[in-house]
Amino acid sequence: MEATAKYGLNWELDSLYPHPQQPEFQTAFDQFQQDLAKLAADSETLPAFSKKSAAEWSEFIDRVADLNARMDDLDAFIGCHAAADAENKLFQRIEGQFSALGPMRQQVLTNVELALKDVSESELADVARSDERLSSVRFFLDESQRNAAFRLPKDQETLAAELAVDAIHAWGRLYDRLSGELRIAVMEKGEVVRKSPGQVTFDSAERSVRQNNFYAAARAWSTIAETCAAALNHISGFRLTKYRRLGLTDHLDAPLRRNRLQRETLQAMWNTVAARRPVLLKYFAAKARLLGLEKLSWYDLLAPLPSNSATQSDPAASKLTYDAACDLVIRTFGEFSGELGDFARSAIENRWIEVENRPGKRQGGFCTGLPTKKQSRIFMTFTNTADSMSTLAHELGHAYHSHVLRDQPFLLQDYPSNLAETASTFAEAVLGERRLADAANPGQQRAILDHMLSDAAVYLMNIHARFIFEDKFHTERRSGELSAQRFSELMLAAQREAYCDGLDPDGWYPDFWVSKLHFYITGNPFYNFPYTFGYLLSQGVYAHARTAGPDFPEQYRELLIATGCRTTEDAVASTLGYDLTQPEFWNKSLDLVDERIEQFLALC
Repeated sequence: MEATAKYGLNWELDSLYPHPQQPEFQTAFDQFQQDLAKLAADSETLPAFSKKSAAEWSEFIDRVADLNARMDDLDAFIGCHAAADAENKLFQRIEGQFSALGPMRQQVLTNVELALKDVSESELADVARSDERLSSVRFFLDESQRNAAFRLPKDQETLAAELAVDAIHAWGRLYDRLSGELRIAVMEKGEVVRKSPGQVTFDSAERSVRQNNFYAAARAWSTIAETCAAALNHISGFRLTKYRRLGLTDHLDAPLRRNRLQRETLQAMWNTVAARRPVLLKYFAAKARLLGLEKLSWYDLLAPLPSNSATQSDPAASKLTYDAACDLVIRTFGEFSGELGDFARSAIENRWIEVENRPGKRQGGFCTGLPTKKQSRIFMTFTNTADSMSTLAHELGHAYHSHVLRDQPFLLQDYPSNLAETASTFAEAVLGERRLADAANPGQQRAILDHMLSDAAVYLMNIHARFIFEDKFHTERRSGELSAQRFSELMLAAQREAYCDGLDPDGWYPDFWVSKLHFYITGNPFYNFPYTFGYLLSQGVYAHARTAGPDFPEQYRELLIATGCRTTEDAVASTLGYDLTQPEFWNKSLDLVDERIEQFLALC
């Protein structure tokens, strides 16, 4: 990447906490550990929840909020250092030490939830009304009571949390280390170069380069497939054992609760997607013709469209500097909302973002919050492409979500993954529409639409394939461990179903499960479907914005605030007025995709 003249490529972390190598960090870490241990011990002697004990509960809940905010700070800070330097043994060791504190946080939350489990709804409301601080976090108390149904008896829950450190979470950390250390040998200018997975792209204009990168990556990932199969078996096996003990309906109960989502809503979304996604095959066929192919293969899905001259292509699809990407994102966000634009500028100029393209970084991108600092940090690898610019907008959307909630009580700042992805994908939609409006000629419009539709294919096909795969392997895992070959068979079947069998017969990627880190995130089961949910919710919100008038930015802000203190369905109904259990809203979202396909076909 060329050096930027305007915006830094590396994030600033030193103002947050002392560097992990400094003794001051260890002092802060030790103090936090002592405070958390004291809170966990005090949670064992919580009085019954009543008006008589309201003041004691109020003080305790304040401490819960403070310790959890500090824990999120440390988690983010340590995670940032570990992601930016994936092979650093010190950071790996500190990650392990921090992970070992998880059972104490779980002990506190478990004791709160179990203490509220048998309190009647009217009594909980009555006690909360009697104390101003408890009243301000009433939603947290209600959620804690609902979550109690997903807790084992106290002794078993505590034991499970302690065992998880060296069981399910250890397998997740192992995957992070293996993927962080993996190197892919690719050919560049006649020489073999070893790159981190995040540095290898599949969007070259040359099909031979895409193909070689794809097979080189697949070959590298296959070297750790057996270990990854073991990790996936034990991660899912741990969860299924606990679910069985809880008497849950199936493996979806827990992720639905975590996302504050009704099963009817998830089913309505997938049913609507399945009914309408075949229209994307028209887009695939048109793109294949433009590329001179009969059918697209997996490694063609992100390929740029050919052009007869540089003026016909999308300039952002070729060599896009980080400076130019930042300027466009800031301008676009500012046109939508002055607050959003100012926030994006501040985050970029204050170096909240790590984008340098270098070896040794973990793959993927993320946004992580530091609530006591009222700041966020964004991790990604900028590769001078429009896709990287979209990732930047996506992660800034996450950061803005946290920014809007920063002054709410900490216990009302937590929102589920499906609603978290709304702000990020909405930010991408705002950027995409601006780029489309700014396009100088039909060739640029076509290239931008291609980018938007390739994103639609990811959310409506790729992620549904992941969901189908996870659903199937969790069902089979109840009967025993699956082999690496069986995982690949299930992935291939899921891809064929989700992509309507629309790719070249030899162009699938059955080992995709090895390389997709989302399957190995141990703190959040079924991490994939929230992306499709968030994408479609954001598209529906964008469609709503077209007719909502000048008050929409504030309405959108209220939606983001509602994500921290309402269920998913209630957050949308109370701010936008839609019933997510019905297909109307989802069809509204997919109408936008249809519009873009028709525009693309007309330009072809």
